[in-house]
Amino acid sequence: MLTAPLHLARLARVGFVLAHEGAFGLVDQAAIPPPLRLGVRLARLVERRGGDPGAGLAQAMTRLGPSYVKFGQFLATRPDIVGVKVARGLEALQDRMPPFARAQAAVMIEAALDKPLEAVFADFGEPVAAASIAQVHRARLPADAARRDQDAAVKVLRPGVEARFKRDLADMRFGARLIERVAPAMRRLRPSAVVETLARSVAIEMDLRLEAAALSEMAENAKEDTDFRIPSVDWERTAKEVLTLEWIDGVPLSHLDEIEAAGHDRQTLARIVIQSFLRHALRDGFFHADMHQGNLFVDAHGRLVAVDFGIMGRLGGKERRFLAEILYGFITRDYWRVAEVHFEAGYVPSSHRIGDFAQAIRAIGEPIHQRRADQISMAKLLSLLFEVTALFDMTTRTELVMLQKTMVVVEGVGRMLDPQLDMWATADPVVRQWITRHLGPAGRLEQAAAGLSAFASAAGKLPDLVTRAERLLARLDGQGDPGHGPSGFRLDEGSIEAIGRAEARRARFGHLALWLIALLLAIYVLR
Repeated sequence: MLTAPLHLARLARVGFVLAHEGAFGLVDQAAIPPPLRLGVRLARLVERRGGDPGAGLAQAMTRLGPSYVKFGQFLATRPDIVGVKVARGLEALQDRMPPFARAQAAVMIEAALDKPLEAVFADFGEPVAAASIAQVHRARLPADAARRDQDAAVKVLRPGVEARFKRDLADMRFGARLIERVAPAMRRLRPSAVVETLARSVAIEMDLRLEAAALSEMAENAKEDTDFRIPSVDWERTAKEVLTLEWIDGVPLSHLDEIEAAGHDRQTLARIVIQSFLRHALRDGFFHADMHQGNLFVDAHGRLVAVDFGIMGRLGGKERRFLAEILYGFITRDYWRVAEVHFEAGYVPSSHRIGDFAQAIRAIGEPIHQRRADQISMAKLLSLLFEVTALFDMTTRTELVMLQKTMVVVEGVGRMLDPQLDMWATADPVVRQWITRHLGPAGRLEQAAAGLSAFASAAGKLPDLVTRAERLLARLDGQGDPGHGPSGFRLDEGSIEAIGRAEARRARFGHLALWLIALLLAIYVLR
């Protein structure tokens, strides 16, 4: 309770920065409750005139610091929560922050590895890239290191970043709970769940051992790929706060002139980018979810090299089949099959009819076949598909939203390299191979064998399940028995009064919080 004023003060500053940068201009006031509409109107009194709300939102997040940059990037992947317009404004958000001093990085490395810097690296340079959570340095390994390539990229967490994120996440949690309490209509957006999802994502990114594990897993998956590779991890020089990996001498995909000067074929690179992403998503169910051109290089052999594995996506077997079949269905114009896949996966309730859904999908697919190949956007098609499925009560699938947003980025990189890129012809071999392998005769036999194995395993557990069910039923039978002892429960008049007093305290606190927010906002407006 004592921390509530601190949360409110910090959130008021966040609100003022957002308002000043014009971010509230993106809010659809018709979609929010009346009390919040008044707050939006008041906030817009302090905004800078003539600015672009989308750019202003990204600028505001950058001003608020690393935690909000990361929050903005996360919300950009969730148009189902913030709306398409807000998500597009956040897509421009770049994870570029001022670097911290080399000396601070050296202190972090020595503490993490429990060795002097000179014993770890023969040379440790200035930062070459800095983001919200960590920055990268170029280093040289000692001559006796058991590696042929002595150059390394060293990723170091920002000093104090965990404490900063912990404080800002506490503010976000407070704000989410407050919104749910005073604006029940906003609960459908599940603001608390959104903040917790962000918190889990950040916790993973702030343990660089987990990023190293992602690198290792993806390298294992892609070991047979001839046109795509992953930097190797130096586990001896890796800890929670430090990640050491192979230095990549390559040309960033954003440097088109250098790519051509080095003799690389841009059309071939565009094909590799698209097919690598689809191969990892479909074949492995594990894909790089931040494949923008700054994280992709081409080496001297023409191979695509990816870096920065802090954000990864996973797809289960059902999601992979769903993706492959809908892409294949659009390629072959089998809209009925695309509709069936949605129902088989349980994404669309059975209360709807397949024929009606297939008709809606046809409205998306047919215009595609009236256009040139370079005019067809696979990412846009998936976006339209998710909009149509919302009309048929399809529940939000976080992993599919991340996949679609990653495909937007990947397709953008491909078209930057080759403006005439035919997405469908490029995707066809990968999708067709997966369909043939998994849904053909061999795949059916494997599924049948897996089903028999699962059945045998379940049968073996049946006696234990019956015993546990009997215990649970006996426990439930005794819950309402007054003589059952301390394990039972009782709701008497005293309990009801206590609940009433607690709810009254919460209501008073909610009103106090609203008045404090209004007072702080008024102070900012009158400054």
